[in-house]
Amino acid sequence: MTRESVDIVFPAPGDVDLVRRAVPEPGPTEITCRALASLVSTGTETFCLAGDFEPGTFWQEWVRFPFAPGYSLTAEVVAVGRDIDDVRVGDRVALPAPHAQYVTVPRDEAIVVPDGVRSEDACWASLAVTTQWGVRRTGLDLGESVGVIGLGLLGQLIVRYLRLSGARHIVAIDPDPARREAALRGGATVAVADHAGAAHDAVRAETGGELLDVAFDVTGHPVAFADTSTLLRPHGRLVLVGDSPHPSQQHLGPRIVADGITIIGVHASTAPERSSIHQRWTPAEMTALFFDHLRDGRLEVESLITHRASPLDAPELYAALREDRSRYLGVLFDWSAVPA
Repeated sequence: MTRESVDIVFPAPGDVDLVRRAVPEPGPTEITCRALASLVSTGTETFCLAGDFEPGTFWQEWVRFPFAPGYSLTAEVVAVGRDIDDVRVGDRVALPAPHAQYVTVPRDEAIVVPDGVRSEDACWASLAVTTQWGVRRTGLDLGESVGVIGLGLLGQLIVRYLRLSGARHIVAIDPDPARREAALRGGATVAVADHAGAAHDAVRAETGGELLDVAFDVTGHPVAFADTSTLLRPHGRLVLVGDSPHPSQQHLGPRIVADGITIIGVHASTAPERSSIHQRWTPAEMTALFFDHLRDGRLEVESLITHRASPLDAPELYAALREDRSRYLGVLFDWSAVPA
């Protein structure tokens, strides 16, 4: 059976197009899936669309035009390779695939979505892995004080995982009121209406003058790095989740060396592929935990969705995101709008 897919593609910097593509049949260890819903990573994807990256960065290695954006997809299996016996046609899967109507991928890239988890919620699996991995990398101790600077999708999930991990003070910092309110619903103990550089007094007030043990810079903006470092107590940990396309514009800040600050870079690709006695938390394990938290109610992401769109309207959506993405938080493509 020959299938044709409608894909969202960035053919060149600043351009968005819908492209039709023949869908290959799955190989022996592959599956073919039809998209149900996909989550737009508004910050990452608008950076990709702009195409403005410094040489030598991960961005330059990853984004090659024409570029297929997206990495957070829930889909239904429509065909399986002859060697596949643990996935059936009709199963739902979450996978780090682009915004495309049909994808054919290796079986081990897909995680079966259990009953009781909504397809729209399962789209968050890739971001849940990144944020879980970020919290784990800090070695967070029960009762530590933590700040989250930048309350987009990643920042919102980090707030929720900090609550689940037992942080005492969770200081959420963002100038946008809707994002601050979402963070408070998710477990932040206080929300600061400012940028990191102006949040010093609020952080001192929340922590009894102690400042933060850990601070997450989730902005992707170079200026935030140095400002965030000033919110940490001596021997604190500064975690970068979200890579700036212009790292040469980042500065260490005035107290990194003198206060013995540890800098931790977080990217989902650095999580271990295989479980071991030293590190059990693979992306598959973290995804399974995410689904458990959704099913038992300890984690909720539905309220973070602010916009739903047809993939056929992708050019208009990305144009609006480039103009002012502060009005958007969770943005979903509903693939039922595209004829099969």
